[in-house]
Amino acid sequence: MPQQEPSRPAPPAPDTAAAGTLAVIRAALPALAPSERRVAEAVLADPAQASELSISALAGRADTSVATVMRFCRTIGIANYPQLRLALAAAAAREDALGGERPVPVTDISATDTLDEIVGKIIYNEVHALQDSGAALDTEVLGRAVDAVAGARRIDIFGVGASAFVGQDLHQKLHRIGRTAFVWTDRHAALTATALLGPGDVALAISHSGETEDTVEPLLAAAAHGATTIALTNVPRSTLARGADLVLTTCARETPFRSGATVSRIAQLAVIDCLFVGVAQRSYDATTAALEKTYGAVQHRRRSPSQRRSPTGD
Repeated sequence: MPQQEPSRPAPPAPDTAAAGTLAVIRAALPALAPSERRVAEAVLADPAQASELSISALAGRADTSVATVMRFCRTIGIANYPQLRLALAAAAAREDALGGERPVPVTDISATDTLDEIVGKIIYNEVHALQDSGAALDTEVLGRAVDAVAGARRIDIFGVGASAFVGQDLHQKLHRIGRTAFVWTDRHAALTATALLGPGDVALAISHSGETEDTVEPLLAAAAHGATTIALTNVPRSTLARGADLVLTTCARETPFRSGATVSRIAQLAVIDCLFVGVAQRSYDATTAALEKTYGAVQHRRRSPSQRRSPTGD
């Protein structure tokens, strides 16, 4: 993998006026300095209580300095501490309104959990990942991504592991509406494909962490050939994001037991659906016709009610 850093500047932090403050903090968490991360963790542990603390009290709770709290505010796109307190109070009220009583805190699956508790934790995490991702998704950037994909000569999609399944889902959707799309889950094949890309093409790379070399390298290679590059990641300041023209973000809270495999995939699929529907809407009539044709191609493979065997085998 090339050693030099991409020359493109890091994308700005999401606008907290348009996105959920807590979602923005969670998205920034992996890239924060250790002292700022302690501030973020103190805020996320109890946003309502944090909104009532003075700046020195929050700094003490996070075992850091007042200057670090101020730096944390600027990192997440908030001008000063009073604005952070107001944003946290509003965010806490929003979560209470959405969820009624405050739900069970997000924790990993334990060895003693009942099946009911496992279901509750999984559903809680996935619902909130969707809500947070929707709140933090920059629709202006999404619109530019839709424009790029809708007008592309070809679309190449890169992803490995769990992200590969998301890439395959987008590939199938685009193919069904007549778009020339490819999905690459092998690093060598992906790099080979980028050699044929150029201006007018789109390369879309998917990585929860934004640091997977097998995904980052093909994206950078596509950019070097002049393709428009799109990153889908949970970390807006990751290497993948810094190397992309457009960055679409998720806000999934993974835990060690389910790291990178479940909640992140649900959030990625939701953002991919938003991108696909935006592209499909650009040519509504042609899309509808293509979907009908592709549906009809396999319709004969479905059994009619009269062909289905009864439970008794008659």
